[in-house]
Amino acid sequence: MSQLQAGNDAPREIIRAEGIRKTFTLSRKQRKLEKSETGKKVALDGLSFTAYEGEIYGLLGPNGAGKTTMLRILSTLIRPDEGDAFIAGHSVVKEPEKVRASIGFLTSELKLEDFFTPAYLFGFFGKLHGMDEQTLEKRRGELFSRFGIDKFAEVKVGDLSTGMKQKVSIAISILHDPSVIIFDEPTNGLDVLTAKVVTDFLSEQKAQGKSIIVSTHIFSLVEKLCDRVGVIIGGRMAAEGSLADVSGGKPLEDAFFDLYKRTVTGV
Repeated sequence: MSQLQAGNDAPREIIRAEGIRKTFTLSRKQRKLEKSETGKKVALDGLSFTAYEGEIYGLLGPNGAGKTTMLRILSTLIRPDEGDAFIAGHSVVKEPEKVRASIGFLTSELKLEDFFTPAYLFGFFGKLHGMDEQTLEKRRGELFSRFGIDKFAEVKVGDLSTGMKQKVSIAISILHDPSVIIFDEPTNGLDVLTAKVVTDFLSEQKAQGKSIIVSTHIFSLVEKLCDRVGVIIGGRMAAEGSLADVSGGKPLEDAFFDLYKRTVTGV
């Protein structure tokens, strides 16, 4: 266990990744696409970073940089080959059950079964979290009202719009009121109205003292939401700090491409 506090006024560490390394074995097709002779891909190469309580921390990077892999490790869906990460003081390697109880995880890879309704799925996942019926009903009322799911509670997921499916996914991912929210590409593929609902929700959660980590390749989302940002390039942390620290007074997009060029070409 590791949780650091450097004085009463210092921000409380809520997430820390230490030297995370993860390598995947490539399929024959992937080997050709990656032009790999070894058949291996290093997704994360000693990645470390720290996020603090009550902030929105952004992992920014291009597709394939390792962002999703990092969030899957934080969410205990996969284990690192080396290193460890701590959420609210609990190790993702040694205490995965305690980590899962304190986080809400949303990913585009989460596919809700088309045959079931939002009401049924909410109840199903609520019981998996050990919630009693009274608490579950109260929470469902709050979240379904917040995201406008009420009228669609008994409509099969397969008949919902893309935006409504995303709203249902968010409601299910946080039904147990977690203290840490982990979102992988939260606005990816959404129309502007649904994306606004998602970003407003994240801001509301921060205002309530929740700790949030998001991965994205969208510069405007980071600039709008994030207190601090870590830039991942090639599985490594290329820069980390406040937006001002990372951007150096430039638009974030310009600062990113300068950093990318230096990291990749060494120039």
